[in-house]
Amino acid sequence: MCIQEITAIIGTDGVSIPLNEPGNVVVYRRVRGTWQKDREMAFALSPEQGLRELRRKMEELKGFLHDCRIVVAKSASGALYFELEKARCSVWEIEGTPAGFLDTVWREEKTEQDEESLSVDAGIPAPTEVFPGRFAISIREIQGKRPEVSSKQVLQEFVRKGDFEELEILCDHIPPWIAIDAEQRGYAVVAEQIRRNEVKVRLIKNAGGMCE
Repeated sequence: MCIQEITAIIGTDGVSIPLNEPGNVVVYRRVRGTWQKDREMAFALSPEQGLRELRRKMEELKGFLHDCRIVVAKSASGALYFELEKARCSVWEIEGTPAGFLDTVWREEKTEQDEESLSVDAGIPAPTEVFPGRFAISIREIQGKRPEVSSKQVLQEFVRKGDFEELEILCDHIPPWIAIDAEQRGYAVVAEQIRRNEVKVRLIKNAGGMCE
């Protein structure tokens, strides 16, 4: 992933918009600590264009992004989100202007990459099967012992595979990426506040919708 570039999907007012809305795709490059607009193109998807045209447009977008694998939009869903995910892009949901979020995204991505590099050979824990198709894990317990391990490192690949009926997670707060990844795979996300700073999150297959 090219950590020196971040792509923003923005509208005519310069504020981020949903992935599936017409707007401009702008790639910013970090040069000596400041962000500069590197390249820009107009982009719009229309379901009426047919599958072949949609695929052509998405290939055009991926070609335009080149090595950039960090994308920021107001919200992310649908065919374009899946294509970006398949291209191993890190998709952020943020409402605002690039000037307000580029540094934040860059710092978070850099921190996560550094943490992943440190723990590649450390053996990352995985959810435990407590009943056929049902798994459980405590992120609070893991991060209490190993604060360098992120929720994405522990769970994202497991959630994206979707080989479970239910996953119960104990955590301090709901990791923001979980709702997107889970719902795109047909899971409902049900959250229950157990006590202060402790939340039980359940991902339930084919339950439809998200609730808290």
